[in-house]
Amino acid sequence: MSKLRLGKKLGFIRSVMIMPYHGFGNGKELFFLGRVLKDRGISISQLEDSKWRNFKRMYKRFMTWEIPDARVEATFDGITNSATTDDEGYFEFRIELPQPIISQNPWQKVRLVLADKVINGQKPPVVYNDVYIPSENVGFGVISDIDDTIVPTGATKLWDMLKTTFLGNAHTRVPFPGVAAFYQALSKGLVGRENNPFFYVSSSPWNLYGFLRELMNTHNLPQGPLMLRDIGLSREYFLAGSHIKHKLVQIERVFDIISDIPFILVGDSGQHDAEIYLQVIKNFPGRVKMVYIRDVDPSSHTKVLKIADEIRKLDVEMMLVSDTIEAAHHAVSKGWILEEDIAHIGEEKKEDENLTGSLT
Repeated sequence: MSKLRLGKKLGFIRSVMIMPYHGFGNGKELFFLGRVLKDRGISISQLEDSKWRNFKRMYKRFMTWEIPDARVEATFDGITNSATTDDEGYFEFRIELPQPIISQNPWQKVRLVLADKVINGQKPPVVYNDVYIPSENVGFGVISDIDDTIVPTGATKLWDMLKTTFLGNAHTRVPFPGVAAFYQALSKGLVGRENNPFFYVSSSPWNLYGFLRELMNTHNLPQGPLMLRDIGLSREYFLAGSHIKHKLVQIERVFDIISDIPFILVGDSGQHDAEIYLQVIKNFPGRVKMVYIRDVDPSSHTKVLKIADEIRKLDVEMMLVSDTIEAAHHAVSKGWILEEDIAHIGEEKKEDENLTGSLT
């Protein structure tokens, strides 16, 4: 008897849900992923939540009950496609568009419905997924790592990372000081409103998608597709291979689909971001404007600076930055963000430092 049938028979699965992952596209196609799971009723976190409550919520995210072989239908602009979930409940859509989308809003909604009846008596779950399609006046895109680039995780120390992940929540996990304001400035560019797209690439598992989306909303980070990793399995599109290979595949997918704009790449020195970005620059000549690497690991200085020299030979600049303000001043000098945003970034940096101090 399958795990799903056993769970239904014993009454462990009484409701299922579609978990869509924000996607992206161009004038010809849309791409996004999602998952069908038992609905465990994971609540939104609060600042005052205890460590035990945080742990229980995170436990639910990892102790999933996947729904395999379920048919999901996606409808957009009168077009309906279907996909079937795999053994881990994942599905993928690539929807070809008969004509370009004409809209002032770069975020488009795709209707998703679970076409197969999984639980007797439950109405077919229906959700709407957001898919990003760049507008004509985009200046550049930004691809950013998350762990130790946006928010401290201790990714290089396993025990510290586990404590941070399971005992904290979106309110207590404060980004590096000033990061949100800097990213908002990059998103606005010189037009003064959210305009340039953001994509977030991480080796964190898809189980953390809801948590990371909540963290972005809580701390006012620009919205953008999250590209995470499946754990324990090897598929072409949910690659569970090495940290380097996973990030390369995801970044290359963005470059292939969003093919007509340059990108700024942001990472940290704690793992292999500089090495990964060097390979991206080699694979896609002329597509990278700048690389910012947050300095979180002094022992890696020699290696990172050597990679910076290699990147410079390819006519791309890479900076190893000590804090957000340093990167922001450089972006102003290049004409990528407004000079007036520097003051706001500095103010937020101080607020974040005070908040971090109050939580420790």
